[in-house]
Amino acid sequence: MLAFPSTYSVGITSLGYQVVWATLARRADVDVRRLFTDQGDPPHRRCDLFGLSLSWELDGPVLLDLLEQQRIPIWASQRGDEDPIVFGGGPVLTANPEPLAPFLDAVLLGDGELLLPAFIDALQSCRQACRDERLAALAQVPGVYVPALYRPDYGSDGNLLAVTPVSGDLPTSLAKQTWQGNTLSHSTVVTPESAWPSIHMVEVVRSCPELCRFCLASYLTLPFRTPSLDDGLIPAVEAGLAVTRRLGLLGASVTQHPQFADLLQWLDQDRFADTRVSVSSVRAATVTPELGRILARRGSRSLTIAIESGSARMREVVNKKLATEEIFAAARYAKEGGLTGLKLYGMAGLPTEEEADIEATASLLLELKKATPGLRLSLGVSTFVPKAHTPFQWQGVRPEAEKRLKLLAKRLRPKGVELRPESYGWSVIQALLSRSDRRLAPVIAAARGQNESLGGWKRAYRAVLAGEVERPAGMPPPPPWEEVIHATWSAERVLPWDHLKGPLSKAVLADHARRSLVEPVPSATGEDRAPGGSGAQSKTAVRPR
Repeated sequence: MLAFPSTYSVGITSLGYQVVWATLARRADVDVRRLFTDQGDPPHRRCDLFGLSLSWELDGPVLLDLLEQQRIPIWASQRGDEDPIVFGGGPVLTANPEPLAPFLDAVLLGDGELLLPAFIDALQSCRQACRDERLAALAQVPGVYVPALYRPDYGSDGNLLAVTPVSGDLPTSLAKQTWQGNTLSHSTVVTPESAWPSIHMVEVVRSCPELCRFCLASYLTLPFRTPSLDDGLIPAVEAGLAVTRRLGLLGASVTQHPQFADLLQWLDQDRFADTRVSVSSVRAATVTPELGRILARRGSRSLTIAIESGSARMREVVNKKLATEEIFAAARYAKEGGLTGLKLYGMAGLPTEEEADIEATASLLLELKKATPGLRLSLGVSTFVPKAHTPFQWQGVRPEAEKRLKLLAKRLRPKGVELRPESYGWSVIQALLSRSDRRLAPVIAAARGQNESLGGWKRAYRAVLAGEVERPAGMPPPPPWEEVIHATWSAERVLPWDHLKGPLSKAVLADHARRSLVEPVPSATGEDRAPGGSGAQSKTAVRPR
């Protein structure tokens, strides 16, 4: 059974979920059924495997509801030989699986193209063995993490000391698996019932070369990978256009594919006149009039760019490598190309951010509106949430972000700029799930039924701290709420995910953090003015070593 922690329309739109399902469905030795929160395929008489694809922290607690629905014990320690092996994968679990570890038998760390075949082969080789023997066999597969075979140790002060294997034949640390093939993924299911109806999605790039200091999608998925145009992208596009005329080009920074301009020119042919093409977020500095023209000709109405902040100082801090003049140029080129809207994404509560930086974001949006009349502007803004395996993993959520989201609304909405803020409360819960260790598991279990609100999570947390909720044997209570969510941690602190290797070492991440937060960041009066003024910022040459 392969589950997704949301409705069918949302789950079937997930390219990662589609690829995992198709990979399993192609095997003659696997009978895979799908399960969503609102529907599912007919269940097996006997289920040997129960898998979950997880791409967002806030979906994690849904795992427990799905397990109970299938009458599977939620705690891994309570499952017997007749119960299925419960496994999970996706970026959230690859980054930090520890909060959900007591509910999972196995975690697949990294890219499914490599992991899934090896995982299934290992299980098939010991299918008749007892549960413990099957888990021991899985633990020998590179990239497969079996939490029950790794023990967290805590000091008398409650701090995590280490997560170590329970036996000497297990690796002390595990590395994510990275797919290096010439092709990436594309849709295997096209349906009008998806959240993006009848769309064929093609992964244009994987990871991002920019390395913004907060970005999980960049740091965790390194190296930056691009399929070739002729052998990878064009065949994938043509396969989808045989069944639909709607195409989505996906990736953290699709326009940085070295042949993206060639792909656009290919899609500009008259034979694609009835094809609607949309792209995910693009790097502002790569927007050209040609990009705007071809997308408008192919049915797109807007373009999406991430600016993170209207403050040039803050963009330096997060390593955005984006000049104010490039943001204005992107807006101008979008309008000149025939697009009618520009969606921008930013953050509040970034490390070292001051209220003046938020004012700079508001001023930038208002100046953009004045500079490109008729172009519909919208700003999606979220609260900074620390992510594992990024340079800002040691930073906490800043409480003042809530007030700064309200400040943006006060400045922008009366002036006709659409503001789409993400809930500060949900960001706090997201940080709780992204930053915790196994001691959060009883809280997740206790929060069921009240996990739709920040207050519900706080009540569950207090109940576990007070000993009102039973914890697994030997598991101490979680640390104080403030310490997990809002505290800035020292670089020497043992992190819940230290035994899981990301693409870059902890020392390298700490160096990136130092260069962002400790070394002086150049700043000049008026640097955030519109291009043409005396304070226009020149493009930074600061890049990761």
